[in-house]
Amino acid sequence: MSLSPVQLVVIGAGPGGYAAAFKAADLGLSVALVDKEANPGGVCLYRGCIPSKTYLHAAKVISEARHAADFGIAYGAPKIDIDKLRDWKKSVVAKLTGGLGVLTKQRKIRYIQGEAVFINSSTLKIKTSDGTVEDLSFEKAVLATGSRPAVLPHLPKSAHIWDSTSALDMDTVPGRLLVVGGGYIGMELGTVYHELGARVSVVEMTPGLLPGADRDLADVLYKHVNGLFAGIMLETKVGQMEENKNGVTVTFADKDGKEFKEDYDQVLVSVGRKPNSEGLGLEKTKVKVNARGFVEVNDQRRSADPNIYAIGDVAGDPMLAHKATHEGLVAAEAIAGHKVAFEPRAIPAVVFTDPEIAWCGLSETDAQKQGQEVSVVKFPWGASGRALTLGRQDGLTKIIVDPKTERVLGVGIVGVGAGEMIAEGVVAVEMGSVVRDLKLSIHPHPTLSETIMEAAESFFGSSTHIFRPKKN
Repeated sequence: MSLSPVQLVVIGAGPGGYAAAFKAADLGLSVALVDKEANPGGVCLYRGCIPSKTYLHAAKVISEARHAADFGIAYGAPKIDIDKLRDWKKSVVAKLTGGLGVLTKQRKIRYIQGEAVFINSSTLKIKTSDGTVEDLSFEKAVLATGSRPAVLPHLPKSAHIWDSTSALDMDTVPGRLLVVGGGYIGMELGTVYHELGARVSVVEMTPGLLPGADRDLADVLYKHVNGLFAGIMLETKVGQMEENKNGVTVTFADKDGKEFKEDYDQVLVSVGRKPNSEGLGLEKTKVKVNARGFVEVNDQRRSADPNIYAIGDVAGDPMLAHKATHEGLVAAEAIAGHKVAFEPRAIPAVVFTDPEIAWCGLSETDAQKQGQEVSVVKFPWGASGRALTLGRQDGLTKIIVDPKTERVLGVGIVGVGAGEMIAEGVVAVEMGSVVRDLKLSIHPHPTLSETIMEAAESFFGSSTHIFRPKKN
């Protein structure tokens, strides 16, 4: 059985896929959107960004209540209703995905709940949720199939071993939780479970947490969680995991190769994500997939097959929802015949831990790797009046500057609310601002945003609230 043909079909309804479908429909194209779920949303809304942020907000409330004792307001130990917390998360997800379903209907997009496989470069075979199989002909297709949690080899099948998806189901709060991987997923979920009462340990094979972040930013987080978590094992590898009567026995090897074992009630494996590029019938098209499983695309997100575009996690790093959304918009406009390209200078990254870490543009670490000469100016939050009123002076704002042109190349922030603040850095980099622009832009007082202005001032050797003369 065949469905009526469309100008565009989008496979995958995450933040990239539904953005592409919505934009294409707004531009007048006939659009079909195919996804396994009943409504758009993808991993981000159903099993990623949104569920984790609801739990992180709950964790922040617990943490702030505890810290209030520092300035004279004491609360009792929290009473946590896990079922109610999980239901609240589900209600947030339902509202957002249901709203996207309404927007899909308003735009007259044909939404098909099912799984799609390419028959060739102009036809899909779709197995719908009710078990029927339909063929769909299309002029163009956008592949937005996202990614899935990566797994360690030879792991036993056990209910005591979670990936990020099962951890967000929150069936229980374990007594002892091991987080394998000190990246952003592991640190965010580790933060949540710590505040809910678990004794959390983290193991990371590299010398520091958050390997992609600048060390001075990541070190602020390390100092904070090192006093909260039961243990942080750096430069340590995970070997065998064996299920025991009450949980999992894990074998570790430190940097000298010395092995040791520990028992945990639960283990969360968060060692990255893999693109969903298999099982789609891409071998029946001209699409090229690289060794890491990413679909190769050009600056309009078009693959080697002129009829097929790819966006989001399946199209390469960074695997971020907001990157996927903008790729989706570019792909839709390109398919509609507009002259566009995906060429951002500053894709922001945010780690929603406590404190938050955010950066955009050129990082200090990347500048060093590339041998690029830069000036790095910093403002410590210990000199911020607003940070002190919050009792959160454990922060830092830094700006990466081209010393010759004084152009802002990147911004990094660690501290409470860093994820909200980084947008100013994104605008500065994208607009080609010079550091003097940030210095001369009046920021409201008292706010944490002032730390960006004062970091910019320190480039010229005269920041009001720190004494750091510029060296000749």
